[in-house]
Amino acid sequence: QVQLVESGGGLVQAGGSLRLSCAASGSIFNSNTMGWYRQAPGKQRELVATITSGGSTNYAVDVKGRFTISRDNARNTVKLQMNSLKPEDTAVYYCNRMPPYRRGEYDYWGQGTRVTVSS
Repeated sequence: QVQLVESGGGLVQAGGSLRLSCAASGSIFNSNTMGWYRQAPGKQRELVATITSGGSTNYAVDVKGRFTISRDNARNTVKLQMNSLKPEDTAVYYCNRMPPYRRGEYDYWGQGTRVTVSS
């Protein structure tokens, strides 16, 4: 069964922290590079951070130094530690394979977890 379940979002003040978690089915997780994406209101979904099966990471410029991605290969989970949050980090956050898992003609996504950062 294909599954992505994100959790950990919420409302936080600017400067605060949140830790997002994602549980992925093996068919998506396996030995693939995993990523966290986000979609802000009125904007396209963007890639925020990636991590390879070996633990190498990459970050978008505007989150580098503030966000940390990690994975547990034994549990098929990916986490995103977000510190020094800014109002512009407000978005729905999704995890997925990088590139996104394809099911038929469409990319498959979980329900996401909403992060709201107040100023």
